Amino acid sequence: MEGPRQRCPLPPAAQGWARAGRGTALLVLALLVLLHPLLRALALQLHSAVTGSYVPGTHSVVFVTCLNEHIARDIARAIMDRRLAACVTILPKSSALYFWKGELEESTEILLLVKTRTSKIGELSNYVRSIHPFEIPEIISLPIEQGNPAYLRWIEENVPRH
Repeated sequence: MEGPRQRCPLPPAAQGWARAGRGTALLVLALLVLLHPLLRALALQLHSAVTGSYVPGTHSVVFVTCLNEHIARDIARAIMDRRLAACVTILPKSSALYFWKGELEESTEILLLVKTRTSKIGELSNYVRSIHPFEIPEIISLPIEQGNPAYLRWIEENVPRH
């Protein structure tokens, strides 16, 4: 039994279109795969706008260690003056063990917990590096997946987007 193509072959011009159609479909599929994170983010933001729910990762907590309380307060105040955070919590002395230039070191540090928009982390990190006395300051961020909705809205209201 003959297949449909054998009985009704496509004209040569249409055969090129069929191949182009497959190429276009592959291109669209590749673009969808590459844009998946962006499309997912847009869908989450749309869902959040419609339902009023929180989009996980919209805000972050940034950890910054400081040599002493005076430096910690100066850095915290500078972050707040630039509106790079809604809140900076200054935690008291803690002990740290770490390798520095091949040697095991031990020191006391003051930890800053900086609550901000995730979109501000690059700007915040660059600014802290520019004013921090350490050669390599510890600046680590973690996304906030869930939390008190009122508190998360408060962060949103107190840290400008741009």
